[in-house]
Amino acid sequence: MKIDAVVFDAYGTLYDVQSVAAVTEEAFPGYGSTITQIWRMKQLEYTWLRSLMQRYESFWDVTRESLKFTLDGLGLQYSEAAFAKIVDKYRWLDLYPDAKEALASLSHLKLAILSNGSQDMLDALVRNTGVDKMLAANISVESKRIFKPSPAAYDLIEENIGVKPANVLFVSSNGFDACGGKSYGLNVAWIERVSVAALHKEVRDPKTIGPVTLFKAMRMRMEALSLDPDFRIGSLAELPALIGRRN
Repeated sequence: MKIDAVVFDAYGTLYDVQSVAAVTEEAFPGYGSTITQIWRMKQLEYTWLRSLMQRYESFWDVTRESLKFTLDGLGLQYSEAAFAKIVDKYRWLDLYPDAKEALASLSHLKLAILSNGSQDMLDALVRNTGVDKMLAANISVESKRIFKPSPAAYDLIEENIGVKPANVLFVSSNGFDACGGKSYGLNVAWIERVSVAALHKEVRDPKTIGPVTLFKAMRMRMEALSLDPDFRIGSLAELPALIGRRN
């Protein structure tokens, strides 16, 4: 089937969520890595919990709630100003180094983001990183009031860009999101940024396993849900050749 549109997840796929470590470490020296990993894992957990409980709050609120959980749980004291500075990093996340080039090389197709992020967060993020003019749509799940991987969230792709699921390539580095897209009926490319071999090497000595390694093991591997992606790639740079072969 011909690919007419490429839709990207934002957080962890185009944008490096680990880049918040710069501000968490600045605010809490020695704790930055631990805060970063717990915060992200709890942030995702809260999206799933709120969806299951049918108690939607915006991703901005979820991001604040999960940071509060993290800092309070670690017993760290903070001012409102320090808290606000850390959260605001989500409007200024770093793009992965190959993101702009990959988007530019796919400009002959419809390109969009589908994200759990609040619309104002996403709009600020793509504007601040200069990719807003490269996208046909910057789609938040906010209008559905439910987070991915709910099928209702993926409905937004066709609703916003008018392309059928069979003609969409959905790109995510998040295993839960790749499984959600595959279950929905999208063509899915999962970015395997941490290979099995690399992870196994990293955990060879249990005494050296830290928060970053735990995050890689829990959140950067494909889920064992029998919903395998159509393509496994190592980076965004591989997309143009992949689509060229498909089309």
